[in-house]
Amino acid sequence: MSPSILLWPTAASRHADEVDLLIGTFGGLVALLTIPVFVLMTVFAIRYRTSREADREHPPSGRTWLEFSWAGIPFLLILGFFFWSTQLFFQIHRPPPGAMTINVVAKQWMWKFQHAQGAAEINELHVPAGRPVRLNMTSRDVIHSLFLPAFRIKQDLLPGRYTSLWFQAREPGIYAFRCAEFCGTDHSVMGGRLVVMRPADFAAWLEEEGAFGTSATLAELGGKLFREVGCSGCHGPASDVHAPNLAGLFGRPVGLSDGSTIVADEQYLHDSIMLPNKHIAAGYQPIMPTYGNVLEPEQVNALVAFIRAGAQAQEEEGP
Repeated sequence: MSPSILLWPTAASRHADEVDLLIGTFGGLVALLTIPVFVLMTVFAIRYRTSREADREHPPSGRTWLEFSWAGIPFLLILGFFFWSTQLFFQIHRPPPGAMTINVVAKQWMWKFQHAQGAAEINELHVPAGRPVRLNMTSRDVIHSLFLPAFRIKQDLLPGRYTSLWFQAREPGIYAFRCAEFCGTDHSVMGGRLVVMRPADFAAWLEEEGAFGTSATLAELGGKLFREVGCSGCHGPASDVHAPNLAGLFGRPVGLSDGSTIVADEQYLHDSIMLPNKHIAAGYQPIMPTYGNVLEPEQVNALVAFIRAGAQAQEEEGP
């Protein structure tokens, strides 16, 4: 059957199977509750189409349990579906440990993907089958939305903010993705394809991309940028400026000047670079200049990767 006339999109992940099961079960429940009502309406409309005088002298039957059951049983069933769907929602936003992170930047009208190994793609994304993939996403201009029908996942991308989701493809194949949020004149052509490869083929693809493009990883590119834009002048180990130490910072709690605490994740580091006065670290003065009009989102992702790699290296070395 041609993909253009499929009544239901292919399910390419376990999450897609669970979403289909939820939708199918809920549809069956709705049919179970509504079909008898419409059947009885039809029967009564035909059988009692001619009116007659009704005997209203008999007392109420007192079968209140029947009234409660009509309302209580559907309520409990719907409540069960609520908890089921909530569990699926949280599941897709909590990637498993060790998931491969890929940065995504959307702009009018294209998708830019950046692998940690340094490979970059436009409107096409290569991933290995059988491995969790976490997408760390932002937008350069307006609100976009990444929609992968075969994986039953969709997430908005917002300017100046990071959103994420993850998936794990079951087997090799090519799957379409598109923008599901109207984003301007060429919104209808803002799409691409997800290429799922066998792990060995994916490793070979990464090597080939490194041979024809840059052989530096995203963290190495971030380290070079860290020095070029002057970050090392304040945050370097030999600096005389009183600035926060970035070694091992990623993923750790940071005390702020207002007494609150925040985790140093991608969003915190992004804001610290682009909006340095948003979160002032305790014990430091708000003297860092803003890079909001200097750096592109791809460059911020590289800097974040550099800081994150430093934290991971420190964890591996141990105390």
